[in-house]
Amino acid sequence: MTWLVTGGAGYIGSHVVAALREAGMPSVVLDDLSSGHASFVPDDVPFVRGSILDAALVRQTIAEHAVTGVIHIAGFKYAGVSVQRPLHTYEQNVTGMAVLLKEMQDAGVDRVVFSSSAAVYGTPPTDIVTEETPKAPESPYGESKLIGEWLLRDQGIAAGLRHTSLRYFNVVGSGSLDLYDTSPHNLFPLIFDALLAGRTPRINGDDYPTPDGTCVRDYIHVADLALAHVEAARKLDAGDTLEPAYNLGSGDGVSVKQIMTAVASATGIPFTPEIAPRRPGDPARIVATGDLAARDLDWRMRHTLDDMVVSAWQAREAAATV
Repeated sequence: MTWLVTGGAGYIGSHVVAALREAGMPSVVLDDLSSGHASFVPDDVPFVRGSILDAALVRQTIAEHAVTGVIHIAGFKYAGVSVQRPLHTYEQNVTGMAVLLKEMQDAGVDRVVFSSSAAVYGTPPTDIVTEETPKAPESPYGESKLIGEWLLRDQGIAAGLRHTSLRYFNVVGSGSLDLYDTSPHNLFPLIFDALLAGRTPRINGDDYPTPDGTCVRDYIHVADLALAHVEAARKLDAGDTLEPAYNLGSGDGVSVKQIMTAVASATGIPFTPEIAPRRPGDPARIVATGDLAARDLDWRMRHTLDDMVVSAWQAREAAATV
């Protein structure tokens, strides 16, 4: 039983591959390296460089590696940029999903774990998000993820595909020193880049109706996220019935100011963040429950905020010395 991990050379995908190895579940990685790194793929895990849009390559990979299930992580993940590049976003995330599902169906591969996003909710009407919260994505990225879930639903009805989608907000931390977040758009790399360049990190607004005035968001450790993907794959292998989607949330959230304080402590670089104006459309607090995932996928927050920050910083420092 081999799991194909699309996007397995990326930040999240490489942690999923590591968790699969730890669980003794064979995998093969398909990644075009548009944002991933070949060095993130272990030497003993087969790596195929290419795009999920390449139907022939997907077909060949499934056949040559006896793939029985797919953990689909590949995609264009930058919500802000997706507003400027909607066609590219839909091609990568919607057409890519359709190509993948077609090749899976033709090969008789009937199980998939989809790395979705809490972006499907947009700005929710309540500050606690559940799986039943109305879906109202506000970017082509969020829309493409929701369409991906619809494709899975419809393929499940039409062809008996067994599937589940995992929705989450902010993924941070590192599970090992050689795996780290290299996104130019994510909070931790932006903070670290500023500090290493001698600049002061910035907070957008400190007058929100939250305990310390800064926005509260859901942050989860990437290694915890990876374990949830593996548990979902294990359950599908066992023939268990899973919910169509699960939120992977902390249940309480962390403020931006708390993040900054933890970063100053972890890095040993004292700083007082600059306060910039609010960004339009930033809700004061968005936190997801993880109750269903706790029930079915052994989901829990195994790492503290300090664990998240320290592990991310240590991996960043290790990368800088290579």
